[in-house]
Amino acid sequence: RASPGNMAAIGKRKRISHLLTNNITSNNGAASSARSHDPRHAEEGGSNGRFVEGSIVRISLENFLTYDSCEVYPGPNLNMIVGANGTGKSSIVCAICLGLAGKTSVLGRGDKVGLYVKRGFSKGSVEIELYRHEGNLTIHREIQVENNQSTWMINGRHANLRNVEEVVKGLQIQVGNLCQFLPQEKVGEFAKMTKIELLEATEKSVGPPEMYNFHCDLKNFRSKERELENICKEKTSFLEKMNQRNERYKQDVERYYEKKRHLDRINMLERKKPWVEYETARKQLEGVKSERQQVKADLKRLKDEQAPIQHKIQTIEAQLKPIESRMKDKTSNAKDVSQKLKNKQEQLDRKRKEIEDLQQALSLKQTEELDRQKRISNTRRMIDDWRAELDKIGSQDDVQPRIDNINRQLRHIQEEKANIESERTDLKREKVNHECEWTRLKNIIKNLDDLMNRKEEKLRERFRDTYNALMWLRENRDLFTGNVYEPMMLVLNVRDGRHAKYIENHVALNDLRAFVFQKHEDMERFMTEVRDKQRLRVNAVIAPAQSCANKPPPRPIEELQCYGFFSYLRELFDAPEEVMSYLCHQYRVNEVPVGNERTKAMIEIVIKESQLRQIYTAEEKYTVRKSSYSNKTISSNSALKASQFLSLTVDADERRQLEEQLKATEQKLHTLDSQLRSLDERHSQLDRKDNELRNEKKVLSEQKGRKRQLEQKISTKMDSLKQMEQSGINLQEEEELTKEKIKTVNSQKVNIVSDFVRLMEERAQLNMDKVYLALESVQLTAEKTKLETNSREGSTQLHILEQKCTELDRKKITLLNDCKALMKKAREICNLDPGQSDVPQDLHTAFSQLPDTLDEIDALLHEERSRADCFTGLNASVVEEHARRTQEINNLTQELEEKKNALDKYRQSISQVKERWLNPLKQLVEQINEKFSDYFRSMQCAGEVDLHSDNEEEYDKYGIRIRVKFRSTTQLHELTPHHQSGGERSVSTMLYLMSLQELNRCPFRVVDEINQGMDPVNERRVFDIVVRTACKGTTSQYFFITPKLLQNLTYADEMTVLCVHNGLHMLPPSKWNLKAFQRRTKKIQQNYGT
Repeated sequence: RASPGNMAAIGKRKRISHLLTNNITSNNGAASSARSHDPRHAEEGGSNGRFVEGSIVRISLENFLTYDSCEVYPGPNLNMIVGANGTGKSSIVCAICLGLAGKTSVLGRGDKVGLYVKRGFSKGSVEIELYRHEGNLTIHREIQVENNQSTWMINGRHANLRNVEEVVKGLQIQVGNLCQFLPQEKVGEFAKMTKIELLEATEKSVGPPEMYNFHCDLKNFRSKERELENICKEKTSFLEKMNQRNERYKQDVERYYEKKRHLDRINMLERKKPWVEYETARKQLEGVKSERQQVKADLKRLKDEQAPIQHKIQTIEAQLKPIESRMKDKTSNAKDVSQKLKNKQEQLDRKRKEIEDLQQALSLKQTEELDRQKRISNTRRMIDDWRAELDKIGSQDDVQPRIDNINRQLRHIQEEKANIESERTDLKREKVNHECEWTRLKNIIKNLDDLMNRKEEKLRERFRDTYNALMWLRENRDLFTGNVYEPMMLVLNVRDGRHAKYIENHVALNDLRAFVFQKHEDMERFMTEVRDKQRLRVNAVIAPAQSCANKPPPRPIEELQCYGFFSYLRELFDAPEEVMSYLCHQYRVNEVPVGNERTKAMIEIVIKESQLRQIYTAEEKYTVRKSSYSNKTISSNSALKASQFLSLTVDADERRQLEEQLKATEQKLHTLDSQLRSLDERHSQLDRKDNELRNEKKVLSEQKGRKRQLEQKISTKMDSLKQMEQSGINLQEEEELTKEKIKTVNSQKVNIVSDFVRLMEERAQLNMDKVYLALESVQLTAEKTKLETNSREGSTQLHILEQKCTELDRKKITLLNDCKALMKKAREICNLDPGQSDVPQDLHTAFSQLPDTLDEIDALLHEERSRADCFTGLNASVVEEHARRTQEINNLTQELEEKKNALDKYRQSISQVKERWLNPLKQLVEQINEKFSDYFRSMQCAGEVDLHSDNEEEYDKYGIRIRVKFRSTTQLHELTPHHQSGGERSVSTMLYLMSLQELNRCPFRVVDEINQGMDPVNERRVFDIVVRTACKGTTSQYFFITPKLLQNLTYADEMTVLCVHNGLHMLPPSKWNLKAFQRRTKKIQQNYGT
């Protein structure tokens, strides 16, 4: 590979600026910089004439990232910044961004500006000099580490961030636009830009200043147009609804007035009705008075005719009263005698019952005596049988020894059963304890499994293909002959969740989600299935053939504890042997120590004395290496990212111990169950033996006690027999006594019967007297009935007249009250004075047009009320609402007309702005497409750029679509983050940026290491295009940063190559002489014949 100096010699550049810097601390070597030509010193020669407004002519760095102090003088066209990784190329890109008021988020590195100051210094600075026709502009930024603040100066005068942003914006510099400024960490994001974002970035970068403003205006106009259209639609719809509703209100108003006419007529009818009712009632009162006088005269005449007959009837009634009184007395006496007869009858019944009781008692004693004789006979027979059995029982001398022997065996069995029960109780208690322990271990393991499930859920959310491959692996483990481990993020178990961040920052994410295989053929089989057949994007690694899992660290951790180190990475987590072997082999986890805040505080001493290549402190990672040029130690650091996957920790040793404890507990439970079953079986055998002995003892005891039992029974029955023989009854005496008692009761019955006969005779006499009195009463009653029959017709007429007279009196009073009430009501309705009884003339005129009878008035009232009731839900507010809505309709009509006029004006504005925006934009995109297509054709590929929109009126949906194809057998495909490879995306991005180069209105463009993913062929082609395009006199300044270049590339005289080196033994800037270096190189080549 040719050195940058040789490339410059081959390309015969006119202008070269070399940057020679040292990225270690100033204590180890002085920082130096050199340049071949300073543009500020070449203005007389006219070289500055190619700089466009806003181009960078100088970059000065002080304590910035890897630099102590340096100055860079770029050229006006293509600037190639070349240097090995870690020398500080991207630091220049960071300086350009931060020096021109860019945000740290644009760089994608540290989020705090203080992190860009070189370690060990409290402040750093960046100064950028920009070309302007009226005089160059110098922007100076000083960064304070302590408070993370910056101090700005413009041309030596203090300024603030807003002033700098305005100046930068005025020069068309946009460090936040990926089309102009593409840092290394943002290269991949260019392909992720949407079509809309790409259009906006292109407009800002290469379009006229007003193009992006027109686009924004169109989006705002379109938004307001949609808003106005919606407002007009809403107001038009609302106006139609209001007109329809108001039309209904108009009909309601007409109906309201018609109802009012009916209500007025009803009111007049109701005012006339009391007067008509009063007149009708008054006429009825006069008729009732006349009829009442006539009825009174007829009643007096009829009473005079009925007087003699009534006198005779009253005389007979006077004679009947004493007879009826005597009859009542006789009836009462007869009732008393009947009650006495009833009492005597009850006494006779009781005596009869008493005789029956005496006879029944005698019968019971006779039956009891017969039963006694039978019991005596049975007892004697039972005693004879027992005596016979007693004679049969022989000697029982051997029974007691047998019982004693059985008792001894029973005591022995009871003791053995007690021992068994005690042992079984102990075993059960022990089993309960082990069951509790088993449950506790099971729950702990379940909780650990839940943590694994959560880790798998994270894997499924972030890496779906890896999760699907994991599911396939679990179902097909039998296909593999060696050990296959699931993704490392699942099998790695960090012992302390706080240390997970060290593992995740040390092991690449692709390896964390990789499957680990013991055998190569298993990995090939797995990748063929999941990657080739299932099209899953997964990673797989193979463990080293010789295990490195237990490889000791280069030195014990105790030797490093003085620096604050407490462990190596390997001791922070657990993993299967093959996985640990891979990590030890690939990532040297057994050699990387982890420290704390103490380590960070003395980091310079640690780096100098420990000779470690990688170091972790509490929050940072340090990488230490030896410079290839100066053999000095160079360090870089980065902040640790928070843990995402390994913070859920499952202690593998703990889980393994828990599973072993669980198995031991289960084995112990099986042993205890076996011992319990054995004890239960032995207990059952003893129970059976115990029952057998107790049955045998029972039989022997019964044999022993049978003789004594029989003797006791015989003695008891003999005593009972004597008692039964002594308790006999004398039936003859009992019969005589019973006859005497019956005789006494019969004599009492005779006395009761005599009294009963006397009372019967007395009741018969009373009944005869009552009959005679009844005959006399019947005779008088018949005479009275005859007289009443003769006078009944006259009495009926008299009664009718009396009732009629009474009814007429009541009716007269009622009508009189009605007349008074009706008169009062009529006065109140017509608002007349209490003493006024005549109808006013105006009411009389109105009443004359209405019916004169109540029936006609009621019929007309019913008709008018029915018509008025048809107009429901109407009131006076209907008229007010109709007037209010009419006014609202007029106001809304005026507002709608104003909105429509505004909408027409917006549409006219949109049409004008659209014409001024869309036509230039189409021409711009066509120019970009022409360049882009030419570049792709020159690479034997195809590509095109077009303006894409689904709807021409939706200005916020317009976008630039890039379509490319790199093989002749494929079709054009849109550039996306997924369809093309990384190299293809880099080529497309670079060619698009080059298509903008000649159109660019921005003063410079920066592209950092975009060629890293390209293959050599595409890299060479792209480089040729970059040189050919960026070195034209019409283009703006271009910065191309790369760590390496291909051999035999084509260079142009307009190029500027900035070579970045580092080390202690670099030449001072004042001694760097490019021509002398070239002469010496040629001489060396001639001496060696090359």
